[in-house]
Amino acid sequence: MPTRPVVSVVVPTKNVERTMERCLRSIVGQSWDATELVVIDNFSDDRTFEIAQEYADIAIQAGPERSAQRNLGIEKATGDYILWIDADMVLTPHVIEDAVRAAEETGSSAVFIPEETVGDGFLTACRTLERKCYVGEEMIEAPRLIRRDFFAQHGGFVLTVAGQEDADLRMRLLRNGLSMTHIDTPILHDEGRLTFSDVMRKRYYYGQSLPAYNDAQPGAIRAQGLATMRAYWRGLPTLAGDPVHAVALGGLRVAEGVAYALGAAKASRSK
Repeated sequence: MPTRPVVSVVVPTKNVERTMERCLRSIVGQSWDATELVVIDNFSDDRTFEIAQEYADIAIQAGPERSAQRNLGIEKATGDYILWIDADMVLTPHVIEDAVRAAEETGSSAVFIPEETVGDGFLTACRTLERKCYVGEEMIEAPRLIRRDFFAQHGGFVLTVAGQEDADLRMRLLRNGLSMTHIDTPILHDEGRLTFSDVMRKRYYYGQSLPAYNDAQPGAIRAQGLATMRAYWRGLPTLAGDPVHAVALGGLRVAEGVAYALGAAKASRSK
């Protein structure tokens, strides 16, 4: 009987005690038992690393940022596939099995896995509605299960961007002509209770990496913007079914665009 491909799940962490245990339990409880859990913790000062040591096959403390942590996790991993997620995500029970079977049956290098936002509050509900529009859009969704040999041949996550490292990875897969496939089985993204100030602060921070991302992947920002508009157009029935959150989402996206632009302007001035 042929052996099952091993999936190494790489999770970077930093002070995520609130969501940590639920995330890791969802990984070790997968229907696909050929899994390896790798946690790279950026020197948390809460119980994050303690929880990681309880569940992970490999638990290491290292920084300084998410991309570097993921790259170290990939280096230490032994699996045939890498599944990269964040510590505020929860895998539904059959995610890994469905993703591996899709990759094996199609010979794909990567698998897109949809996200569903969960959490409390009005802005979180807006984000939930937004993600429903993005399902199936390759220029927005993330290819999360990736054959390990891709990283050996094309390198890991870039260190010069924060927030667009997943988009950069997607663009490199696309530009190398590698085949990708989709599954419908979701990952739950526990964003808690989003606040306007937290969202703006994060977008401003991510905006500071936009010039570097644009240099690395010319045209990608415009292409993603067009894909976003296409997703909203296709998702009009979904948006129309929840007009209050849809209108608020439109305003939120405008504010996010301003925060991104201000962050990018700061980075450009610092060059």
